Amino acid sequence: MRRPRRSTEVDVGAMTDAAVIARSVREPESFGAIFDRHAPHIHRYLARRLGATAADDLVGETFLAAFRRRDRYDTDCPNARPWLYGIATNLVAQQRRTEEREYRLWQVYPPASADASPADRIAVEVSARSLRRRLLDALAALADGDRDVLLLVAWEDLTYEEVATALAIPVGTVRSRLHRARRLLRDRLGGDPADTIEEVLSNG
Repeated sequence: MRRPRRSTEVDVGAMTDAAVIARSVREPESFGAIFDRHAPHIHRYLARRLGATAADDLVGETFLAAFRRRDRYDTDCPNARPWLYGIATNLVAQQRRTEEREYRLWQVYPPASADASPADRIAVEVSARSLRRRLLDALAALADGDRDVLLLVAWEDLTYEEVATALAIPVGTVRSRLHRARRLLRDRLGGDPADTIEEVLSNG
């Protein structure tokens, strides 16, 4: 995942993302530090939504788009990750059919912990299969914007403010979308609480 380091690359390790991006407007090679810091997180997010193959392609597109827009970055935001999640989410929006296919695959092949024993994995899969299937059906039924908010909170642990930055929407909209998404999922899951819903999501 790590990009090869160039001999001419400046040392920006102690700088904030905002400072690095500002510097990269003058010295484009500096932007490589943003990739090094955040590519694993963006790749994980894309892989969870679209699968590993699509993520391998889209993580590059995400950072290419970010590089092209770096002169418009809000340098009042020291951490660039919400901005990058926003770009990645926009790319996901262009591939909704791929995302829906991934949800169907998760229903057929539910994930299991790699370090669990075979017996434990079977028990976990049997007990979680029904809940996961209903959850993924409900997730696919959410409005796109509601699903984006829910997954950025449940998977990436973004704060409401960070989600607002990522999606370029008011914090109040984040709250209302998250509340609506959780309510719909609870209704479809027979009243299971939000913490159970997001625990299953985070393990998916």
